[in-house]
Amino acid sequence: MPNNTEKTPHLLKTLPLLRTTPLGACRIRDNLSLGEGTDPVAWCRAAISDPETAISRRGKNWYATTADCIITVNARSHTIITAHRRGSKGDAK
Repeated sequence: MPNNTEKTPHLLKTLPLLRTTPLGACRIRDNLSLGEGTDPVAWCRAAISDPETAISRRGKNWYATTADCIITVNARSHTIITAHRRGSKGDAK
């Protein structure tokens, strides 16, 4: 079981490995209201790497919580599953 209190979470160490599926990219763009020309993986990498982002692991997923969104990443495959604005439906506050 990973240590959630480590200084540099494993998710930050594996940022270059982050990816998503074509359908995932559409879902992330829609959920975060990103423009069609915005790369959702690059956007999520930048958000996750922000020093103000809280990173935790629950079960098989990493959760990166920023001031305005929550990004869900599968811990094993490094796939960005989804991202939602905070306070939107499905937000597990």
